[in-house]
Amino acid sequence: MKTFNDFGLSESTLWALEKKGYETPSPIQAACIPLLLSSDKDVIGQAQTWTGKTAAFSIPVIEKIDPKQKRVQAIILAPTRELAIQVAEEMSSFKWTKKLSVAVLYGGASMRQQISALRGGAQIVVGTPGRVMDMINKKYLKINELSYFILDEADEMLNMGFLEDIEEILKATNEDKKMLFFSATMPKQILKVAKTYMQEFEIVKVAAQQLTTSNTEQIYFEVRERDKVEALTRIIDSEKEFYGIVFCRTKRECDDLTASLQSRWYTADAIHGDHEQRTRERVLKKFKAKKTLILVATDVAARGIDVNDLTHVVNYHIPQDPESYTHRIGRTGRAGNKGTAITLITPSEWRKIAFIQRKTNAEIEKQQLPSIDDVVENKKNHIRTHIVSTIDEDLEKYEDFVQELLTNHEHEDVVKALVKIAFGEQLDASNYRSVRPVINNADAAGVTRLFIARGRSHGITGPKEMIDYLVEETSVRPKDIQDIKVLEDFSFITLPFLEAEVVIDAFKRKPGRSLVSKAKDDKKWGRKRRSSGWWSRWRSRSSHWGSRWSSRGGDRWWRSRSSDRRPRRS
Repeated sequence: MKTFNDFGLSESTLWALEKKGYETPSPIQAACIPLLLSSDKDVIGQAQTWTGKTAAFSIPVIEKIDPKQKRVQAIILAPTRELAIQVAEEMSSFKWTKKLSVAVLYGGASMRQQISALRGGAQIVVGTPGRVMDMINKKYLKINELSYFILDEADEMLNMGFLEDIEEILKATNEDKKMLFFSATMPKQILKVAKTYMQEFEIVKVAAQQLTTSNTEQIYFEVRERDKVEALTRIIDSEKEFYGIVFCRTKRECDDLTASLQSRWYTADAIHGDHEQRTRERVLKKFKAKKTLILVATDVAARGIDVNDLTHVVNYHIPQDPESYTHRIGRTGRAGNKGTAITLITPSEWRKIAFIQRKTNAEIEKQQLPSIDDVVENKKNHIRTHIVSTIDEDLEKYEDFVQELLTNHEHEDVVKALVKIAFGEQLDASNYRSVRPVINNADAAGVTRLFIARGRSHGITGPKEMIDYLVEETSVRPKDIQDIKVLEDFSFITLPFLEAEVVIDAFKRKPGRSLVSKAKDDKKWGRKRRSSGWWSRWRSRSSHWGSRWSSRGGDRWWRSRSSDRRPRRS
């Protein structure tokens, strides 16, 4: 297996990699880094998101750029502001002691600060196409002496309609630059752009990895946003052992959640891009030594954390895409160990978890939040186990003190007092507040009526045959199939939302026209919807005002007015 030492990298870069916790290169890094360091060819790199593509181009660029030249030598275009910031932070962390300046350009932020960064002699620019074009047009950004032109997430850039902007930016560049495209997929548009603007290029493709791990149990809890801290503490306290990473969306959320956990006496620390390198090193050292059991982090800050014995990964906020979800949960269940991946979702996010479940082909089980009584009872079991195991240890040095206590007090009273002193705070149920149960579409109306283009004429004579047919064709469980109606040429069934999405997706993957779709003209369900809610209120109000209109003779007045309307003669 190759290491970063095998690539001939500088001491500064190797030191930065070591400090970030990078030990062995990922497949895309192992393929691209030596190629970019030794060859003048342009490169198209294809690999899944979160497989280390940023480091694959950042490390060679930092190695090759001349710190003495105070001009823009590399430009990286990213489709979103968030990604541009992430890439800039990552590149800044790799340069370590090298005197390189990285400027990040994106819309919605002060142009004055970004202009100041450019005038300060930035050698690397990371930005979104719109803001980069603004800076070029206003003469603040000159890219006519580039060494590298890089597109990150190239497929997303093209999907978002940035092709014309990219071509416009390319017109402002020099011809003798090296071009690098990195993408998760390889649509025809990317190859078309490559053939138009690249000289001699090489495609580096890394096979897609398995999206889920069999050693990781995946579950989710549905709670309201305001109850997430309470939910997390209950989950932690209900587990026999908790040593894991809690992922948040933003740096502020990391700090707020960490403060909440620390106020409840949990050993938690935060790590994100705003922390100085010294702080990051201290936090990671404590976490790896298990002096801190809970690490609250953003996705970018958590890169490079290589810990094989994590028991849990918690998505405090649901990831934006299946690749991010896979990258996060892949941090537990390593080296043959069992792990648990937990996701907290709000009532409006149940479709997102269904989408992730379909794309990753994972079994993500919904569970109910542990009750306060369950959490306290679980803590008692842990304390009981701890006490019993301690009894077997050498306790002779406490003999005289204990005998003195037992001589003057009842044995049970002494034990009760010791338990109160040692564990009273932990066993206090008032430390937990009540959480109102979530009843949302996924529980109540969270069922989907499906139309199936199979009926009695196809040999499905009744509900039993329909169940057998669906179980054979999909992974749905028989008990989930409800309200079956088999007709001559088609049928209707009702499934929970998640299972319905799985069935639809399974039939879509089969050749030919899909036999299953969501029912649109289900009259029974239409009557059910119209029997309550806005429909009934509208009907009742229409009836009310209609009767008042008629009682006051309004309809007679309207008819008389209508009869007086005669077309004018020309």
